[in-house]
Parts: sequence; structure tokens; C-alpha cells
Amino acid sequence: MPIDWLGLLPILILAASGTLAFGAAFWRARPRGLLFALALVSTVAGALVAALVEPRLATSQGMVALGGFSRFFTFLILAITALTTLFVRRYGETRDFAGDEFYGLLLFAALGMVLVAGALNWVIFFLGLELLSLALYVLIAIRKGEPRGNEAGLKYFIMGAVASGFLTFGIALLYALSGSLMIMDSLAVGLSPPGRLPGVVLALALILIGVGFKLSVVPFHLWTPDVYEGAPAPVTAFLSTGSKVALFAALLRFSLLAAPPVWDYCRPALWVLAALTMVVGNLTALYQTRLKRLLAYSSVAQMGYLFMTLLAVRQGGLTAMMFFLAVYAAMDLGAFGLVGSFSGPASDRDDLTDYQGLGHSEPYRAGILSVCLISLAGLPPTAGFMGKLVLFKAVLDARYYGLATIGIATVIISIYFYMKVVVSLYLHPQAEEAVVPRADFAAGLAAALVLLLLLWLGLAPAMLLTLISHLAAALPAVT
Repeated sequence: MPIDWLGLLPILILAASGTLAFGAAFWRARPRGLLFALALVSTVAGALVAALVEPRLATSQGMVALGGFSRFFTFLILAITALTTLFVRRYGETRDFAGDEFYGLLLFAALGMVLVAGALNWVIFFLGLELLSLALYVLIAIRKGEPRGNEAGLKYFIMGAVASGFLTFGIALLYALSGSLMIMDSLAVGLSPPGRLPGVVLALALILIGVGFKLSVVPFHLWTPDVYEGAPAPVTAFLSTGSKVALFAALLRFSLLAAPPVWDYCRPALWVLAALTMVVGNLTALYQTRLKRLLAYSSVAQMGYLFMTLLAVRQGGLTAMMFFLAVYAAMDLGAFGLVGSFSGPASDRDDLTDYQGLGHSEPYRAGILSVCLISLAGLPPTAGFMGKLVLFKAVLDARYYGLATIGIATVIISIYFYMKVVVSLYLHPQAEEAVVPRADFAAGLAAALVLLLLLWLGLAPAMLLTLISHLAAALPAVT
């Protein structure tokens, strides 16, 4: 079977640029900003190739999908990586970690995410997941001598090891039952003699537990607030968006390929996980007094909304879910990125009292942060409103009325804790001793792009929804 090198070009660009970034360690006299430029140019180039270049084949060796579905997620992951690169420019330099190892790890993490999103073989999926996990272990603890960062990296490493164990056992059991490592073939084994069905369901349960840890789904979410709080803010932005988008791309493929008897067993588990995640995430966020922990529980709640819509994927919910993943990436990336922009060289600006009055002294950045928070709350005219609107429409069309009721109730609850931050920004006086670093051009550009996306997708979402609908309609092989 021929290899479509053109279709694999985004993957090759990431692999080459990541290797070059690590190789730059031997070039002591390299120009300032070279690695930042390398990371930015390579991710933008890869995103443009994914968006504009039509591969000749639907798959590469039957291992990695190259069709429109995978290209959409490749573009989204690379856009997230490019925006993270912009947000981290000044932040990393002031904290002395913007070297070859940071940008190299960022590019290899993005490579792992692209492989996870496009994997048609369990080996590729597992290798991609381990590549992104190993890179994130180091990125979270990138600041040497930072106790919170080291603790966060250790917690994520331990949880990642546990998740990998469940995932490995699940894949091994599925391979033993189906005799194939191809995802499509192994998930169709439920159509075979009924005696295999319990084993297949157990294998998928183990895989779901492993993926659930990575996605911060309740009850596998306990690591999330500590890791999000301890990691550097731009790394948290990358972790909370890129890895979630990649894994949901894989979950969408699994859901669409699962044999009907297997899917019937999956639905009750997904219903319970979605309900628990929405309720626990939103209720716990109510009591947070630190912004990064509040956003961490907010991220948990958003995973609940996505799991809710996963139930409706086989009944037309694919377009809604792909649209909301793009919206979620912009919202969360902007919120955590702006936390980093407001933060000084010693530590992240995290306590809610630290944001009092910044709406008056820093109107540009505070305004964009407010738009991100309003969008996360699902209020018009932002993209978050349109995203939740299409999500709940898909769930209601699939007749999951009870789950939709729980979701709507939790969205109403969430408005309180998001607006609590906005109130702090605009309705409380600023502490006299507060020192806010000046905004740099790179982070300002990233924030402006996030603002444009949230307003565009909130006021005129038809273009992206139409594009996604075409991709979803041309998905017979889930490529």
C-alpha cells in the first residue's frame, strides 16, 4: 500500500521541527527568539497544510486517517499549539524556561495529539497518547525548583501511569478477543458470537477509564485542580485544550465504529459519567477562591457537556460536538493564557482578590478575559452560547431529556462563579500594591485572535457549522 507523504506532511513538519528545537541545544550562539519562531512557523505551516492540501489517500497504510475528519482536528490542534506559543513568549522568558527543551516538548506533545486524533490502529493511538503524556509531564514541571510545579508534574505522572495501565489492559483484551489491532475491526467484534460480548464490554470499560483520567471525567478528575494550579499558566492552557480535543476526536471515532450491541452497553455508562461530571464540576467550582482552580473545575464541567453529547453522536450530534470542541478550545485557551499574561515573574496571579479593579487599569486584557468567562458561562453573543445551544439541541433531538435537564440546570449554576470573576474585575477597587506586568505583543495578538474567534463564532457560526456538516456527512469510513 503506498504512503501518502503529502497527507502526512503536518505530522512530518511537527516531528522535524521538534527534533530541530532539541538540536538547537548544541548551538550556543543561536539568535534570540529563534526557537519561538521555529515553533510558531512550523505549527502555522502544519495547520495551513492540513486546511488547504487535499491528500490523495484516505489513510496512510491503514494506520493513520488523512480524511476531512482528521484534518479538521489536526488543524485545531496546531492552531491551539500556535496560540500557546504566542502566550508563552514573554511568560517563558521571564521565568527562564523558554529554551530548546520547552519548544521541543511543545512540538512533540502536539505531534502526539495529532497521532491520537488520527489513529486507526491501537498501537498508533497508544504511542501518540504516551508521546503527548511524556511531553506534558515535563512541561508541567518545567520550572526547576518550583515546589507547586514539581508536585503538579508528579501528580500528573502518577495519574498518567495509572491511566496507561488501564488503557493497556483494555487494548490487550480487545486484541485477544478480535485478533486485530485495527480500531475498526476490533470494535466490530461485538457482532460476532454473543459469548465475546462481555469481554468486549470489559475491554472498552478499561479503555474508557484510561481515557477518563486524561479527560478529567468524574470520578477520575481529582488530579485536575492541583495540576492546573501548579503548572505554568500557558502550559495549563495547552493541557486543558489540546489533549482534550485529541482524545475527544478518538472517542468520536470509537463511538461511531462500535458495534450496535456494544454501544447499547456503553450508553448507560456514558449517561452516568456525563451527569456526574456536569454536577460535580459546576458545584465544586462555586466554592473556589483561586482562578486557576475555578477554571480547572470549569474544564471538568465542560467535559461533562461533551460526554452528554457523545451519547447523541450516532443520532446526528457529531456536528454539534466538533463545533463545541473548537469553541471550548478558544475559550479555555484564552482564559488560561490571559492568566499568564497578568502574572509576574515569581508566580501566577491566581487569587480572585488579585484581579480586583483590573478592568479599569488593564481594560484590554480584562475585557478579553471577561469575554472568555462569559463565553464559558454560555451567554450571548459569544461562541459559548452558540456552542451550548447546538449541544443541547443535539441531545434533545436524540431524546435524552433527563440528561439535558441536568445539563441546563448546571449551566445556570455556572453563571454565578463565572460572573464572580467579572464582578471582581470591574466592581471592586484595585489593591494599591498590585503590580501588573505590561502586555507583550505576542500574547496580545493571541488574545485578540481568541476574541475575534469567540465573537465570530457567536454572531456568525454558519460558516464553521456548514463546513463541519459537510465533513460529518462524508464520513462513511470515519477518516
